[in-house]
Amino acid sequence: MAERAVAGAGPAQRALDAVQRYPREAITLARQVLAGPAEAAERSTAERAIGLALRELNDLPGALRHLRRAVRAADDPRLRALARMSLGYVLANAGRTTAALRAVTLALPLLTGADAGRARMQRGVVLHYRGRFDEAVRDYDVAVEIAQREGDLLLEARARNNRGLLNAHRGSGRGPDDDLHRAAAAFGRLGLDLAAADARWNSGIATGQRGDVAGALRCFATVDAEYRRLAVPRPALLLDRFELLLSVPLIDEAVGVAADAVAELRRRGMASDLAEALLAQARAALLAGDLATATEAAAAARTRFRRQGRRTWATFARHVELRAGYARGDRSPALLAAMARTADQLDATGWPGPALTTRIEAARLAVALGRAGRATELLTVAAAARRRGTAPRRAQGWHALALRLRLDGDLPGATRALRRGLAVLDGHRASLGATELRAHSGAYGHELAAEGLDIAVRRGAAHQVLAWAERWRANALRMRPVSPPSDPGLATALAELRMVSAALEDALLTGHPAQALRRSQARLEQRIRELTRGVAGGPGTAVTGRTDGPPAPPRVSALSAALGDAVLLELVAHGSRLRAVLVRDGRATLHDLGSLDGAVRVARLHRFGLRRLVTTGDGVDARAGVAHTAAALDAQLFDPVRPLLGDRPLVLAPIGALHAVPWSGLPTCAGRAVTVAPSATAWLRAARRESPAGPPVLVAGPRLPAAETEVRQLGAVLPGSRSFLGADATADAVTGALNGAGMAHIAAHGRFRADNPLFSTLELADGPLTAYELERLTSPPGCVVLSACDSGRSGVRPGDEVMGFSAVLLALGARSLIATVLPVPADLTTTLMLDLQRRMRAGAGPAVALAGAQRAFAAGPDAGAEHATAAAFVCFGAG
Repeated sequence: MAERAVAGAGPAQRALDAVQRYPREAITLARQVLAGPAEAAERSTAERAIGLALRELNDLPGALRHLRRAVRAADDPRLRALARMSLGYVLANAGRTTAALRAVTLALPLLTGADAGRARMQRGVVLHYRGRFDEAVRDYDVAVEIAQREGDLLLEARARNNRGLLNAHRGSGRGPDDDLHRAAAAFGRLGLDLAAADARWNSGIATGQRGDVAGALRCFATVDAEYRRLAVPRPALLLDRFELLLSVPLIDEAVGVAADAVAELRRRGMASDLAEALLAQARAALLAGDLATATEAAAAARTRFRRQGRRTWATFARHVELRAGYARGDRSPALLAAMARTADQLDATGWPGPALTTRIEAARLAVALGRAGRATELLTVAAAARRRGTAPRRAQGWHALALRLRLDGDLPGATRALRRGLAVLDGHRASLGATELRAHSGAYGHELAAEGLDIAVRRGAAHQVLAWAERWRANALRMRPVSPPSDPGLATALAELRMVSAALEDALLTGHPAQALRRSQARLEQRIRELTRGVAGGPGTAVTGRTDGPPAPPRVSALSAALGDAVLLELVAHGSRLRAVLVRDGRATLHDLGSLDGAVRVARLHRFGLRRLVTTGDGVDARAGVAHTAAALDAQLFDPVRPLLGDRPLVLAPIGALHAVPWSGLPTCAGRAVTVAPSATAWLRAARRESPAGPPVLVAGPRLPAAETEVRQLGAVLPGSRSFLGADATADAVTGALNGAGMAHIAAHGRFRADNPLFSTLELADGPLTAYELERLTSPPGCVVLSACDSGRSGVRPGDEVMGFSAVLLALGARSLIATVLPVPADLTTTLMLDLQRRMRAGAGPAVALAGAQRAFAAGPDAGAEHATAAAFVCFGAG
């Protein structure tokens, strides 16, 4: 590492001083020294400057080559020792930690004063890489003491930065913040912008380790902009972003970031960081259910770690391998022994989170092997985590306690422990703020809620099954919504995205090159995600609104009072079975609906058949196939409860996998008022809302002649309405009009984005309007009708969290939404929509009006296509 500048320093020393400020300039200056007749000391210092500058630029092979030259060129013992010290640092970065430790250890006896402090710090870095954390901290402590005694601010800043980062990873209280903030301030005073950025990035890591995801994202985004300004690549920092994404967990994004990190670090030859990237890839693949990749990447990482002498990291990789084996169905005593042993090793080497997960899964394996006593031992140790650590870790501790109590036969105690764990996660989820982060965080509570549900099902207690199903279903919708940042940057990014997306659509339609536009679209979408997650930071950009946890699930009595003569049917996934809780006339009953996989399979076939009728035309065989799958799905879902349904209105709360079913296409639902809600709680909340009293808003999107015809005809049906057609139907004009409207009807091209449902769009005059933009509404319409393809489809995340237009509008306060779960032909849709609006104008509720319009429309002469078009529309919320 570079020393402090000294008065009258030669050009080689000036190059060394410039390494962390201007690495490229440092290389140029040092090469000028080497090009002339320099003495040995100058040549050694110049080679060292080039080597360290190449390290800053992530060229490790080049850095090692020049640092070895620096060692050979030195004719002074001190300079040779300093070169060895730098060589050891880069060797550690390259994953050659044994050679690194040898190089630094050889240098130490020859150095005194501040030089000795730098060597102790470098040895701390090597020990840090090798997982010998306590020894590393001791060396960092000594380096700080020497720096303070010698008055070397640069050395103190570097040692504090390294110590703060290590303690952040170990979760050692708030100490890391003090070290990292003081390091960043010192680097700033010394004019070392790059080093200051590194220290601030490390502060983001410490923030994330404390569970403040939004704060960490905000920090990373700010520092990332600084790296771009300095034009210095930092590919290894992808791993820190990965850790944060996995903590939410944003699994799809984490998978992508891990893959990018592996490719980039392999390209640059950064062996140490590459091993960590392979481990990251394995962890993400395990969560994504890609067990083959998880096993392969974890094994590759473990091999690299062992070759590098990093036994602590090798143990972590082994833990992922073992968990993948458990997920594949291995239930052997050998796996149990390996998991228990690995959990102990992880605890001993400072990895309490992975140790906890491994111990819980080992306990489940012990139960499967009939070793209840061993399971109790493992769970007792794991349950201690409920008292400390991040919210997900504490919740895992409560889960472990619940499992142990259930093994002991204490079901009330197990239920209380599960509730305590979910309460911890409620607070964590509320703190995330952004809809996207809240929705993805449902993964953490899934196992706790499933355990409580299993206890309730085995008791046969319908009201308890309903309570547990509701306890973690669509929780993001149950929380008080948080407004996105009031940030001009967000408005600008959304406007740019509209323009780029419109240009991309035009390019695709005309056959022009679109790669640059696709890159711009991806960049803008990433920027918008960061801004809406609260990343922008600073005064005036924080999310607003309360961040309370979700309300308690409603009692059966409260649901019955709101239902009136309607029936609520909540579908529940319980292992391999699909069950239902039916609420009618103040009473809840529990029903077994058969195979979960079977219902999902038939539902997909039914959707496929209807989509085929709509998009490729009618046909006897197609109609017969749709009728067959509709009858099969209808029989499975409704035959067990048919006597209780009668002809009453129906409120459906499906599981996530059945959320996109075209319900009116099933015989039991055809002609019946059916309302679909993500959960009973979400339905009750919507049912209790008062709709705004503003005039109706009618919108027609571009490139859809039938939309303009539809809106003009609706204007005659709805006097006093505000219409937006042609160039007037811009995103700003439409969103402004939606606030306070009693009803909004939008006829436009729609596109559903499965990869990120909040980027699903409705095409308007100036480009696509995204679901993200609707989050900025302060008083959404009471009823929204989206006459657009796939506008009612939602992405489903763990915990049956739904993401898309319906989720956003219901969370913001809309009472109901009528939208499609299939593509729909514009020419057929207009007739259906006019009838729907006439019925609502006459006083019918949205669900009743839609059922009547669908029944009349499907009886037309083109029975196949009209049936499919009518079935595509679903009433969400509270009809």
